[in-house]
Amino acid sequence: MFQLDVAWWEMPLRAVIIYAALLVLVRVSGKRTVGQFTPFDLLVVLLLSESVSSSLNGNEKSITAGLISATTLIALNFSVAAITSRSKRMQTLVEGRPVLIGSGGKLFSEVLREHHVPVEDVKRALREADCDMSEMQFAFLEADGRISILKASGKRGEEHSADSVKR
Repeated sequence: MFQLDVAWWEMPLRAVIIYAALLVLVRVSGKRTVGQFTPFDLLVVLLLSESVSSSLNGNEKSITAGLISATTLIALNFSVAAITSRSKRMQTLVEGRPVLIGSGGKLFSEVLREHHVPVEDVKRALREADCDMSEMQFAFLEADGRISILKASGKRGEEHSADSVKR
């Protein structure tokens, strides 16, 4: 139950290789995969974890192997978080940058297609921001997959305060 069939160092090495490969695959797959899970995305993540499990443990069945792999993955995740919090360059490399997907009340359909963002997701973000398309100054696809909406400020000459109104 606790006896390893492979060298102890093979387990962390496997975990590092699998972690790095999955990090690259998730990063390459796009922002929407990470940011907002659809049932399809969840299914892919579950199947992905199942598909790498034997590679991670090398068909090792012992509790020790599982603990070594899990500890290595958590340590790697902690390390990546620590590095990205201290280095803007690494943060951009691992997490990506926000992308402008709309401006001046217009959406950039080619950018939306390139990043696999349905227009309905942007419309939902507009509703959540209580903003009509015509009021949208900028729309961004954030690095974490969320959509941010910046409303255009009031037009000059149309802003009125209680103090400026003559009675």
